[in-house]
Order: sequence, then C-alpha cells, then structure tokens
Amino acid sequence: MATEVETWSTAAPADGMFSFDANLAEASRPYSDDEDALNEVEVNGNWTPQEKALHEARLKAKAKRRLRKSSSRNSTSESFSESGDVPGGDPHSPKGKVNTNDRKSRAGKGRGLPKKGGAGGKGVWGAAGMVYEDEEPDARDPNYDESSQGDTVYATVVPEVDEKELEKMVNPIVQEYFEHGDTKEVEMLLKELNLGPHKYEFSSLAVSLSLEGKASHRELTSRLLSDLSGKLMSQSDMARAFDKMLKELPDLILDTPEAPQMLGQFIARAIADHVLPMSFLDCYKGKVDCEYARVALDRAAVLLTMKREMVRLDNVWGVGGGLRPVKHLVKEMNLLLKEYLVSGDVSEAERCLRDLEVPHFHHELVYEAVVMVLESKGDTASHMMIKLLQSFWKTGLITVDQMNRGFQRVYDELPEISLDVPHAHSIMETFVDLCYQESVITKQLRDACPSRGRKRFVSEGDGGMIKN
Repeated sequence: MATEVETWSTAAPADGMFSFDANLAEASRPYSDDEDALNEVEVNGNWTPQEKALHEARLKAKAKRRLRKSSSRNSTSESFSESGDVPGGDPHSPKGKVNTNDRKSRAGKGRGLPKKGGAGGKGVWGAAGMVYEDEEPDARDPNYDESSQGDTVYATVVPEVDEKELEKMVNPIVQEYFEHGDTKEVEMLLKELNLGPHKYEFSSLAVSLSLEGKASHRELTSRLLSDLSGKLMSQSDMARAFDKMLKELPDLILDTPEAPQMLGQFIARAIADHVLPMSFLDCYKGKVDCEYARVALDRAAVLLTMKREMVRLDNVWGVGGGLRPVKHLVKEMNLLLKEYLVSGDVSEAERCLRDLEVPHFHHELVYEAVVMVLESKGDTASHMMIKLLQSFWKTGLITVDQMNRGFQRVYDELPEISLDVPHAHSIMETFVDLCYQESVITKQLRDACPSRGRKRFVSEGDGGMIKN
C-alpha cells in the first residue's frame, strides 16, 4: 500500500487527473467572471474531494481580497465567520462587494443604528418628514452674495474720538479758523468727527488757544461759539466748557497773566449772545474758592451790568484789524503818536501798533509821523520821531515798502502842506537827511525828496532882469 502511495505521488498525472499540490497556488490568483460561471456549473458536477477543497480555498482567498479593499481600517479579522461569509455582503454576488448603501456602522461599534438618525450622508437632505424654514442670510457667510439681497444701504461708521487724540485733531481746525474766519467750515469739519461725550471740550480748547493769541482771535472765537450754539452744542455743553476753564485758571495764568480778565469777558459775551444761560453767574455765588475764578466772574458781572441795555457786547474785544473803518484807524494812529510825544515810551507805542493788527496800513503811521514833524516847532519832535521810526525799522514792524510808501505820500502832498507850513521843504530836507544818517530810509528815497528852487531877483539898477 505504501508502494502505491509513493507511486501515485511520483507518477506523472494522466489525462483527466487532478494534482492538488501543483494547483494549490492557483487559488491565490484572481478570477474572472467567466471562471465564476464555469465554477458554478462545475460545482454541481461530480467533483472529487480534492477539487472541492481547492474550490473552497479559492473562494476564501477571493473573499479576503474583496474585504481588504472595501472594509475600513478599523475592521478586524473577527468579521469573518468559519464558513467564510462576510457581514453585510454576499461573497457569491456578481460584484462580491460590501453593501455601501447600508447606513449601519461597519466599524463594529455602536448600537447598530443608522448614522445621524438616517439624516446624514451624501445626497441626503435630512430625515424623513423634516420641514425647513426660510433663514436670513448671514453676511459673514463666505458664500454670501451681496448683490442678490436687493437694495443695499451703506452706512459710514466713524469711530468715536478718544480724549487723548481730541486736542491733536481740534488744534489744526481752530488755527485754520483763525486764518479764514469761516464758521461754516468749522461746523462741517466737526460734523465729520464723532466727538461723542467730549464735544464740550472743543469750546474750552478754542478759548484756551484764543487766550494766547490776538484780540481778533478772541473775537473770532466768540463768534464761533455763538454760531455753534444750538446746532452742534447746547447751553449745557457750553456751561460745562466754561466751568472747566474756570477750574484750569491756575494753570492758564502761567502762560497768560491776563487770563482771568479775558475769561470774564468771554463769559459776558457768551451770556449776551445767549450761548450761556442767564443763570450761569448765579450758580457760582458763594461757591468759588479759587481767587482767579472769582476775578473772572466779577469781571463778567461788571460788564453785564454796564451793558445791560445792549443786546450784544460786540465791542468787548474791539474791532479786528481790517474790519475797522479807515477813519478809525487814522484816529488811532494819531492818538498813538501824540501819546508817544508826551511819554516817549517806544515799547508802549510798539505794543499799541501791534494791537491794531493792520500791517498793510503802517504807511499811514509813517505819513502821520512826518507830517507832525513838519507842523511842529523845534527839533524835539524830529528827534523823537526818528527814534520811533528807527525802532520800528529794526524790529521789522514797519517794512521797506510801508516806509517808502509813507514818505512818498508826503513828497506828493508837499506843495499843499507848504501852504500851511511855509518852510516845509527845508524842514523836509533836514528830516530826510537825518533819517538817512540813522539808516531809517534808503539812499534812493532820500534822493527822491523834492526841493523847491529859489529865484533871486537882481537889484534895481539891473533893469528888473532875473538872473539865471
């Protein structure tokens, strides 16, 4: 019997016979659909036990390959049963794949319920019977289409100005206003700023800047407060601003010694212009401890008492420079020169001339000074006027153009002046020479001085002929 088994294993296979060892490797090679159909027919035939074992090995290998492709990484070897069946799939099906439409978890976890209650997955719009309502579009959605939402209204959002940045933004506006004097432009610029609860500080900053400036700046500031009142700022805002100024007087007086008197004039003008309520002064009676604040309030009370019959205190700051009538300016300059001839104080005369704020009209001062020299008696007025003009020339208060224009006006009117002052030509020549020696006028202006020619008549014996 052993001889027969050895002969069987060593002998060459005959036609129609099957070798198990030779064809065991064929179980691992891929099968085609034709072979599946052929095997299905053959399995019903008369197969030997060896052929059936080989066929089962091929089926198991094929099921392993398909499960390895379709299963997830969490699948384990426990998915296979002893019979080789795969859960959720039929290995004998035409495709032999796991049913991918099954909503149950293939990871071997969970309770076996469908994902998201059957409302998830590709191409699924939710659970059965779910009704969706209209939702408002979200502007933060990346897919938000602005043009498809109908008419769009754009609103400009201006951030509120910080208290620290307020002074940096307001100072240029006020300084430019001092140059052009247009209150409407200031109002337009303030509307573009979101001052918020700090808008009252604009008034206090404008007043503080005007205290360091000229009288014309203070007049412009009073007009600005009057125009802004009721439009951008209320009486309570103005009262809050002046209250802050009264508290800051100890600091303001360091730069402007006359700050208490000026602030009192501002308060009186504001009450007269209805910028501040009439009861503003009454709120401080007996409640002020600061000495400088009491001076300011007393100054305002005195001005309001003196001007009770007037509706507005228009002249509390005087009339600014170019807005003054020419006759008024001429009168002021005459008064300035007469006071100088009495006092001899050059610095006071210079201060008064600067306060007039009419640099384009300084030639009138030169003209009036020269005419006073021609009409005066003695040399005192001549020397004092030369000293005054020399001081104005050195400080640059009177320019070359204004000096030349003033002297030229006297040259042109010298014939008319000679009717009242017979020796006007000789006095003029002497005065011009002294001015040139003190470097008050130029050589060209000195040479332009007119001189009257003297006619000498011959004696009676010469026949009344005029000698050349």
